[in-house]
Amino acid sequence: MWIADGWQDYEVLETSSGEKLERWGDYTLIRPDPQVIWQTEKTHPLWKKANGHYHRSSKGGGEWEFRGLPETWQIRYRELTFNLQPFAFKHTGVFPEQAVNWDWFSELIRRENRTADRPIRVLNLFAYTGGATLSALAAGASVTHVDASKGMVNWARDNAVSSGLADRPVRWLVDDCVKFVAREIRRGNRYDGIILDPPSYGRGPKGEIWKIEEAIYPFLKSCAALLSDEPLFMLLNSYTTGLQAGVLTYMLRDVLKDRHACVIAEEIGLPTGGTSQVLPCGCSGRVTFR
Repeated sequence: MWIADGWQDYEVLETSSGEKLERWGDYTLIRPDPQVIWQTEKTHPLWKKANGHYHRSSKGGGEWEFRGLPETWQIRYRELTFNLQPFAFKHTGVFPEQAVNWDWFSELIRRENRTADRPIRVLNLFAYTGGATLSALAAGASVTHVDASKGMVNWARDNAVSSGLADRPVRWLVDDCVKFVAREIRRGNRYDGIILDPPSYGRGPKGEIWKIEEAIYPFLKSCAALLSDEPLFMLLNSYTTGLQAGVLTYMLRDVLKDRHACVIAEEIGLPTGGTSQVLPCGCSGRVTFR
C-alpha cells in the first residue's frame, strides 16, 4: 500500500462506525467513509466537539452540521496551499490520500528537469480542484488542466494563486474530457505525463454522460495516443469507481503494450491517529516508461 504520510496540516484522528474524525488545519470534521465498517469504541474527545459533521441521509445525500467552522479556510501540503470549503456530498476540496501520488510524479518531473533540455508537458483529466495540477507546476512542468465543472476549475485557479503558482505555464479548461482528448489527438498534441481521476458517473458541461464501466477502457486507449515519444508517466486513480488494483494493472498493461511500460497498481491509504492502522482510500495505477 502507498501511504500518504507526509501531511502536517491534515490527519485522520480516529475511525469507527462508518465515520472518520479528521483534522484539517485548525478545524476538525466528521465525515462518512464506506471503508470504515468496524465499530470500535470512539475514544477521541473531539468526536463530541468537531467543527463540522456530515450526516448522511437514508434517502441519499446528506447535510452538514457546523459548530464554529468558517466558510473557507486553508491548509498546506509542502509548498502548496489549498482553499477548503465543505460542500455537498461531504467533500472539502482536497483528497488528502492523493498526496502520495503527487510526491511520486513530482519527483519524476524534477529528475527529468535536471537532465532534459525540453519542457515537460502534463495533462490532468477530471482535474477537480487541482491538487495534481499544482504539484506538477511546482515541480517544473507545464500543465493542461481539464474538468467539466466551471466551479471546480475556478477553485483550482484560486488554489494556484494561494500557492504562488499563478504565473506558471498552465491552461485552465472547462470541457468534457472525452471530447477534449479526441480533439487533442486530431491536433497532434502530445504529453509527457497524463493523470486521470475519473468518476464512476458524471456529466460534461453540455450534458455529456460518463459511465465508468462503459467508457474507461476505450478512453484509456485514446489517452495512450496522446503520449509523447519520450513519456514519463501515467497515473490512473480509482476510488468511487471501486476498480481493484488488478483491474487497473491489466487495463494499463494492455493499452500500453507497445510502449515498453512498467505498470504497478496498489491500494493507497492514510495513517490513522498515530497508530499502525491505515485507512484504505481506493487504488492507483502508476506507469513509468524508463
